[in-house]
Amino acid sequence: MFCCTALHGVFVMMVPAIPKRMTRQRRLVLDELKRLKNHPSADYLFGVVRQKMPNISLGTVYRNLDVLVNTGLALRLDLAGGQCRYDGDISPHYHIRCVLCGDLDDLPVSAVAGIDNPRVLESNYAVMGWRMEFDGVCPACRNKTDEDSGNGKEAPGMIAPFPRVIVTDTELED
Repeated sequence: MFCCTALHGVFVMMVPAIPKRMTRQRRLVLDELKRLKNHPSADYLFGVVRQKMPNISLGTVYRNLDVLVNTGLALRLDLAGGQCRYDGDISPHYHIRCVLCGDLDDLPVSAVAGIDNPRVLESNYAVMGWRMEFDGVCPACRNKTDEDSGNGKEAPGMIAPFPRVIVTDTELED
């Protein structure tokens, strides 16, 4: 929503609305979500929060995540091919997902080139923003693949590397 939303090539930062009540449970969910850097699912976050507040229910975690997302204090990551994950970092950034192990990492805006001004050429929609998800192979899986290939074995699930494609601004204008 906020981390990957751009309007006319400029990231839009909306001021988060403060929930009507910042309950102890909601505060704990938000604090743990901000502390975790692994973009947890609600189930994973529930396990972490429950260690500090044993009586909290999974439903309470889900409801508080919804409130935090709807008020702009957290991001819901509906990523292709996976369970819904959450992010406590609402600053502008992208996400990159390992196609082998499913790890999800932040990708700073400064690390991405060539997509800072996308344009929709034909649509009946009034485009308000865009989101982008990158797929790749994380360093741990690459290292495992290198180790396995040294043994004459192919790593399970390893895919051929994608060719590197560079798109210039002049190609986008055509």
